[in-house]
Amino acid sequence: MKRTLLASVAAVFATGAAQAEDIQLGILLGYTGPIESLAGHMADGAEAAIAEVNEAGGILDGQTVAGERADTGCIDNALATSNAERLIAEGVAGIIGGDCSGVTGAILQNVAIPNGMVMISPSATSPALTTVEDNDLFFRTAPSDAREGQVMTEVLMDRGFNSVALTYTNNDYGQGLADAFQTAFEAAGGEVTISAAHEDGRADYSAEVGALSAAGGDILVVAGYLDQGGLGIIRAALDTGAYDQFVLPGGMVGESITENVGADLNGSFGQIAGSEGRGPDTMTEIGEAGGFEGTSPYTPESYDAAALFMLAMEAAGSTDPAEYGPEILNIANAPGEEIYPGELAKALELIRNGEDIDYVGGSAVELIGPGESAGTYREVEVIDEAFETVRVR
Repeated sequence: MKRTLLASVAAVFATGAAQAEDIQLGILLGYTGPIESLAGHMADGAEAAIAEVNEAGGILDGQTVAGERADTGCIDNALATSNAERLIAEGVAGIIGGDCSGVTGAILQNVAIPNGMVMISPSATSPALTTVEDNDLFFRTAPSDAREGQVMTEVLMDRGFNSVALTYTNNDYGQGLADAFQTAFEAAGGEVTISAAHEDGRADYSAEVGALSAAGGDILVVAGYLDQGGLGIIRAALDTGAYDQFVLPGGMVGESITENVGADLNGSFGQIAGSEGRGPDTMTEIGEAGGFEGTSPYTPESYDAAALFMLAMEAAGSTDPAEYGPEILNIANAPGEEIYPGELAKALELIRNGEDIDYVGGSAVELIGPGESAGTYREVEVIDEAFETVRVR
């Protein structure tokens, strides 16, 4: 029976059943701006999940899915909301995104909520997004920075650092992470000598570094972006000799910063949302087959966001956000058979058979509270000019 069904599906596609229009998913990420070196891999991850489902025969009686990329600029609210409006006007059934926290909040409030559109962000981490009134339309596969602040405190304390200077990018992401970290660090007995914002896109950060250095602190925490202000702060600190070791939260972790700074970054460390084991190992293989970095920051989370959309639509029997949205938490959590990357065909078959699934995916998905990731983190260190995972917390 199964072989007959698969043969029938193949025959339908071969004879032009592509008459049905694709189900469109927007992939709304910062292809330009301060995390542009990460966004391409993130989109590739989402598109890998889409391709996997299409190879399995699609969803909802053989409909194929297509991803449509659109830019947020990461920190450009006008661009992000304009492109979100365009995606909805073009008929997307869901939005993978936004990426950075500020634009994600703007898209949610100004576009998604008024249009009843579901969003699943793979990388927006501001604690403020936890309590936003989202009409149950917003989910995220990356954990809140409230959790990262605690993890960063643990990492520093375990390494013997009790006094830090802190700089953060002057937006929702930076402010939220800085506040969460300072609260956790001081509660643990640490000292934050200064907490100072910096702007992205400046040519010279020597004044900011001078103020940070004057305040003291055994190490500098840079809660910024790896392709703009955070990189500029590190370069200025190294040039002036103010600091030679840095703490690098999630927005600072990626290949581009090790390539741009080189050996001077060796010994710096930090943390980024992620796990280890079967999910990430399979994402590595998927990336190698697809020509992208499957475990690049927030790439597993992007694959997972796309997978959750498609599996929830299948479970609901609908592409209507009002109908499939409530299925996302059911798909993501126990009870049910655990599903990993590369097993989306299996997941679809189980759903069609009326069986429960527990989608684990590439990032150990477990959605809590208002639909956000509970969150595990990889503690990373720059060794020989590359990030290495030294522990999972």
